[in-house]
Amino acid sequence: MPEVKSIFREVLPKQGQLSMEDVPTMILCKPKLLPLKSVTLEKLEKMQMEAQEAVKQQELAMKEQ
Repeated sequence: MPEVKSIFREVLPKQGQLSMEDVPTMILCKPKLLPLKSVTLEKLEKMQMEAQEAVKQQELAMKEQ
């Protein structure tokens, strides 16, 4: 394929300042991994399980008497 020549040509100033506009773009970051259960929720579930086990043990102790 032959190269297509552009109608426009690049012009750089010989005096003065050359400026360039920086356009903000979106940057993709690594996804943050979140725990499925929070530490507080795990503690509450553990306390609830322990309380249920204690109630079961008390019920078994009452039946044996």
